[in-house]
Amino acid sequence: MSTAVATAAPTARRAPARRRRLGSTEIVYLALVGILVIAGVLVAVGGGNLFSTANTAYMLTQTSLLGFVAIGQTFAILCKSLDLSVGYVVALSSIVGATTMAGDPSRVWLGVLAAVGVAAVVGLVNGLVIAKLRVNAFIATLGVGLIIKGYLDTQFKGPAGEVPASFQMFGYTRVGPVPVSTIVMLLVAAVGVVLLTRTRPGYHMFAVGGNTDVARLSGIRTDRTLILAHVLCSVCAGVAGLLIAARFGTGNALVYSYGLDLDSIAAVVLGGTLLMGGRGSIVGTVGGVLILAVLDTVFNVLDVDPFFKDVLRGVIIIAAVALYARRQIDPASSRARFRPTRTGGASA
Repeated sequence: MSTAVATAAPTARRAPARRRRLGSTEIVYLALVGILVIAGVLVAVGGGNLFSTANTAYMLTQTSLLGFVAIGQTFAILCKSLDLSVGYVVALSSIVGATTMAGDPSRVWLGVLAAVGVAAVVGLVNGLVIAKLRVNAFIATLGVGLIIKGYLDTQFKGPAGEVPASFQMFGYTRVGPVPVSTIVMLLVAAVGVVLLTRTRPGYHMFAVGGNTDVARLSGIRTDRTLILAHVLCSVCAGVAGLLIAARFGTGNALVYSYGLDLDSIAAVVLGGTLLMGGRGSIVGTVGGVLILAVLDTVFNVLDVDPFFKDVLRGVIIIAAVALYARRQIDPASSRARFRPTRTGGASA
């Protein structure tokens, strides 16, 4: 008589479903929606309308100027660097563009190329000093910025050059409530997204920012990548300078006092890009710029004291960076790559 031996198959224990954690970019835009709702209510209580055509146009106008600079700053910070000369590059580019155009519509493209070309040269100098001379990015870009400031202060005591009316449309024309400059800024952002996510130089920027030594051992020319990031950063600042020239109708050497250097870094960090490099996105940066633009618009509509305005902006930026830092070091937020498997018996 044969006896059947029943073998119990080990039951596989299903891992509990994991909830997908929100990324930094998603958090930024959720925060933006929340700020818009709260700000809209506050302005409505005061008898105003945050989303009126005038306020929306002002908000988007603020977004375009800072957006150009912040997009460029993203490239540098992703490579574990930064650029404190962008404000001075904006001022210099506005002067170069306006003086080259000299009020002649036929010289518009020459002025655009001259402004962008000068900005690219400044970015090249920044990149070479940092990558080849091994000077800290903070010191190198600050030094280059002070050189530009000295030149502007000694050579230009006031407005310089003249921008033709045809190019001033870049600063004032709107499609509905949306300024043309904002549309151009979004196109530049789209090009930046493609560069970072679909091209080899973009992958290299993330690699260099993540770990320079590992990137070098992997065959990446880290110096070339860092230089490219700074050239792109300055070129974006040069476009912002052309926007300034279009709005003023002339070059403005005092634009460097607008604080675009620190504001652009704040927008990039607020958008979820790590100051230590290697992680971030231009989409997040645009969200950070929008948050700062909404805050500025609300403060202006509510006539908030300038000192208190800076205090609120500082608190928001510190809170956002603290949130990102906590998400990075929170043990519960990290996922193990490999987990031991539990079996009902000995494995063969």
